Amino acid sequence: MKFDDLDKKMRVFETSADLCVLPSMFMVARLDGRSFTRLTKEVCRFQAPFDVRFRDLMVQTTESLMTCGFRVLYAYTESDEISLLFDPAEQLFGRKLRKYNSTLAGEASAQFSLRLGQAASFDCRISQLPTLELVVDYYRWRNEDAARNALNSLCYWTLRKDGQNEQQATKRLLGLSVSQKNELLFQYGINFNDIPNWQKRGVGLLWEEYDKPAVNPVTGEEVTARRRRIRTEFELPMKNEYDQLIRSLISQSQTKGAI
Repeated sequence: MKFDDLDKKMRVFETSADLCVLPSMFMVARLDGRSFTRLTKEVCRFQAPFDVRFRDLMVQTTESLMTCGFRVLYAYTESDEISLLFDPAEQLFGRKLRKYNSTLAGEASAQFSLRLGQAASFDCRISQLPTLELVVDYYRWRNEDAARNALNSLCYWTLRKDGQNEQQATKRLLGLSVSQKNELLFQYGINFNDIPNWQKRGVGLLWEEYDKPAVNPVTGEEVTARRRRIRTEFELPMKNEYDQLIRSLISQSQTKGAI
């Protein structure tokens, strides 16, 4: 059989199950670290429950995902997860889901591993969201999940550092309400409201424009060039203000696309 005929025959088995995201649908990719509990607590021994070095590794990995060829409007990271909001006009790979999932998971795994100096891997899944409000709800969900996880983790590790073992600490927290967990921390002299915002709300990464001095290569004249860079936001707003941030980013991209 000629190669061209063989190639055509076998390609069907690779592409027959391809699913593509429909035009005008919003795409949000969520990446999660695989077995990161063991990696962070046993292999690398990061400080619990929060570690600035681990936070910075996640931020740097997120930056790499924003600059590896995709049109990412906004990225968010908390704990061992990353969420990427794509420009609705993104057409890379013909919007094939398997290409997004495999490429993003591979990129994140490679970048994090290189920076850590230790093998690590991520998985990836794409949420297809038909409306702006669902995009806002998605990021509100992850933002509030960060706060919930931060409270639980801080309570758990406070008890562990006080001498309780895994089973005792877990049992102590079972069934406690948010106010009761806050009261528990207060008994140890910890006010949850006073911990750094990145620990409670996660970290946002977005594009911003800035002016950069430059020289016209033809005339030699000094000019000002407009450039883009990633801004890392460690002080994300909450609730309605956070919703408005997400809406404004999408609105700005749609306005530029219409020009």
